[in-house]
Amino acid sequence: MFLKQARDFHPEALKLFDQYVHGQLSRRGFLQQAGRFAAAGVSAEALLLSLSPNFAQAQQIAPTDARIVTSYVEYPSPDGYGKLRGYLVKPAKFSGKLPLVLVAHENRGLNPHIEDIARRVALANFIAFAPDALFPLGGYPGDEDKAREAFTKLDQTKTRADFIAAAKQLKALPDGNGKLGAVGFCYGGGVANYLATQLPDLAAAVPFYGAQPPADTVAAIKAPLLLQYAEQDERINAGWPAYETALKAAKVNYQAFVYPGVQHGFNNDTTPRYDAAAAKLAWDRTIQFFDQHLRA
Repeated sequence: MFLKQARDFHPEALKLFDQYVHGQLSRRGFLQQAGRFAAAGVSAEALLLSLSPNFAQAQQIAPTDARIVTSYVEYPSPDGYGKLRGYLVKPAKFSGKLPLVLVAHENRGLNPHIEDIARRVALANFIAFAPDALFPLGGYPGDEDKAREAFTKLDQTKTRADFIAAAKQLKALPDGNGKLGAVGFCYGGGVANYLATQLPDLAAAVPFYGAQPPADTVAAIKAPLLLQYAEQDERINAGWPAYETALKAAKVNYQAFVYPGVQHGFNNDTTPRYDAAAAKLAWDRTIQFFDQHLRA
């Protein structure tokens, strides 16, 4: 999908971009440091632009696709003040009741890429629901930098409670079979791990390169886990050994895959960090895992 791929960029430029995306480096800081890694005749601004998401180019399923039905659903905030909102996607035609999958976004809220992911889940014959953690602040603002800035203003204790409320909202849908799974990416991968520690009735969780939960909460996990990691992801992978030890000690049913040579965000097909082969394999494993644990 992209003229450039991760291998076309200097590894240090990719590290700087990861720091920028995750709030560890300002835009100005990125531009000041990244210039020395840009190709001849390419400015640091152009480098940043080439690394940033292109939603239109990567969209796989149009919102108007006749095979699905989409809607935005509002529901009460668990603190009793205001409302929350999420993106609900169902297959247009199905019989019986379908399994349920919560889709947890990255640290930019419910952007077009995550909506597209929800539509892909629905086309695999699930009911998908993607909540927007930024809705209490006005929702995804349509700009990645503004979304990232807004994300820093969230009270994470409340936001985690909001994701639990979203899971309960989804599980209660009359078209669902009562079996709930969660998949998340980056920040959302951390949310999927967190939900596994908080929801004893969660039937399956698939965190993509997500932050690991505290070791003392792992024993509460009842759901089988499918953990997806990128080999070139020092920041997230640093937490894996302790998590693996805790999972083994608690006898949690888990599988873990580390995809060789790929970057954090390898499933996100809106940026050059996307790796088509690893993303397809990880996605196929995800759908097979949900089929196994949510349909039986």
